[in-house]
Amino acid sequence: MDNLFTPIENEALLSVAPLAVRMRPRTLDDLVGQREVVGEGTWLRGAIEGDTLSSIILFGPAGTGKTTLARIIAGMTRANFTEVSAISGGVSDLRRVIEEAKRNLTLQEQRTILFVDEIHRFSRSQQDALLHAVEDRIVILIGATTENPFFEVNSALISRSRVIEFKTLTDEDVSLVLDRALSDERGLAGVCELTDEARAAIINMAGGDARSALTTLELAAELATSALSHAPDESLAHAPGVLPLAVITLDDVLGATPRRALPYDKKGDVHYDVISAFIKSMRGSDPDAAVYWLARMIEGGEDPRFIARRMLIFASEDVGNADPQALLIAQAAFKAAESIGYPECQLNFAQAAIYLALAPKSNSATNAIFAALGEVRSGPLRAVPNHLRDRHRPGSEGYGKYHYPHLDARGYVEQHYLPDGLQRGSFYAPGERGWEAWRVEAVQRDRPALTPTPDASPSSNSNPGFQPDSAPDSDSDSDPAPDPAPDSDSSPNPSPNLSSKPTSDPNLDGAAG
Repeated sequence: MDNLFTPIENEALLSVAPLAVRMRPRTLDDLVGQREVVGEGTWLRGAIEGDTLSSIILFGPAGTGKTTLARIIAGMTRANFTEVSAISGGVSDLRRVIEEAKRNLTLQEQRTILFVDEIHRFSRSQQDALLHAVEDRIVILIGATTENPFFEVNSALISRSRVIEFKTLTDEDVSLVLDRALSDERGLAGVCELTDEARAAIINMAGGDARSALTTLELAAELATSALSHAPDESLAHAPGVLPLAVITLDDVLGATPRRALPYDKKGDVHYDVISAFIKSMRGSDPDAAVYWLARMIEGGEDPRFIARRMLIFASEDVGNADPQALLIAQAAFKAAESIGYPECQLNFAQAAIYLALAPKSNSATNAIFAALGEVRSGPLRAVPNHLRDRHRPGSEGYGKYHYPHLDARGYVEQHYLPDGLQRGSFYAPGERGWEAWRVEAVQRDRPALTPTPDASPSSNSNPGFQPDSAPDSDSDSDPAPDPAPDSDSSPNPSPNLSSKPTSDPNLDGAAG
């Protein structure tokens, strides 16, 4: 509650406050940026000026004006404005505010606006405590958050509020903020000037965050002012009775902010946006973009295992059998993340990301498993064909004959492996690039005119000693060893990383059909 000394106390607190606090806009016209939110003719501006505001949730990057707007509303409304900290406040604090709001509404007909900064930090039970009060308009809620409220705030609370998104400030907006701080009496009051290089550096480092820009400006101004105070008088050229200006240079800015702090969160929108850009850049075969987004994650402190997992998934999802070596490269990067960690594993990550970006692409394995899963989940229950069933049980002699491919000179036999009602090509459509395309061509060359028949017997070119009844079952421990692969020098394999042509490939077996 205000008293006689409140203005004096506020002035004392403001005098020692950071520059970003002292320069906080006090009116809607002073608010920089966000014209689509509070510009002339917008719903929110009309509601604030008419003092008819309903519950709202403001979300957007840090330093874009969410808390500032709440302070402006506090200065313009006739309602009682109360603030609760989402960090230190609890359910008991919320209940106290709600009870006080009920008394003000019934006894004085005065509304209460409740401001909760960083509302995403409230637990679910704390958010639930607000539901009825917000629904009945006992309190008007203003929630502010840097996280996406659709993920971090109860859906019931969102449905009772209007969600308003704040955008990152443009470079022109940040430059205007700097100009005001340099000239305003609440700021640097004209005692400093900013070189073009220093201005560009501050804007670049801020990344659309006005608070960050003002903090950097304040620290750089302190360095420039200190250097000016220690400079010899004869080196200062200025008119008599006029104090010299402290010139803020690029060196002052770099000294004030030795390391740029880019906005990055490990669970929020930026996290998902950057990893999405990383994956899409590799999929688009752009190694420069892939390395850039990788660097953004590394600099933001992303868990290296998360990055490695995504590359490991990508190797199968988007490269697949167009370059099977990609999976091994990604696995090696994952191993590096576990055994080496930061900072050295960033070298392994860069190598893997560039390899994956340059690799030929195929999503045939991804499409195949999704198509097969769709059939399993929505199709009929299909029985295992008798000739493929396990033979380690009584009565299995009546299952039909299983033809063991390794006992055929060609290394395969015409035999149906899918359940009844499904044919080769139902799920797998081979890609047209890289090793996969070469392997499909080899299958079509080596196995012409495959006609799948469930009870087909070996062709006339098969081993004359082949006896289907004596062929071992596929899950028997006595399976004979396969024939060795042909010498790599005779293989037309175009991939430099694959030394020999495999003797069989179950995934490609159906390509010739």
